[in-house]
Amino acid sequence: VQLQASGGGLVQAGGSLRLSCAASGRTFSNYGYGMGWFRQAPGKEREFVAAISWIGGTTFYRDSVKGRFTIPNNNAENSVYLQMNSLKPEDTAVYYCAVKASLGSYYVDVSYSYWGRGTQVTVSS
Repeated sequence: VQLQASGGGLVQAGGSLRLSCAASGRTFSNYGYGMGWFRQAPGKEREFVAAISWIGGTTFYRDSVKGRFTIPNNNAENSVYLQMNSLKPEDTAVYYCAVKASLGSYYVDVSYSYWGRGTQVTVSS
């Protein structure tokens, strides 16, 4: 499966963006156990942002984005979205999506495969 993240851009603090992760081929939910969003800022390690399980649509978020970021339940068949509100300068990073291909934790990148090309999110103060 090939993934492509899109929807990034430059936004002022307090603004919103909606990222999309599109999967080629079959319906997204046919791949793995779920799908996750990660981000990597310059000079920093890649970090977990949010994820959704295909079982029941359970969602997971890192503490710093809870209440601001949402993976909606009404995703399209071949796309998963990340709605980002009340953006902060510290949210600036390249955002990636990936398929959760193992039974491991949703919060660590080793549980994921098929990483898509990222999309840049820049939040100005």
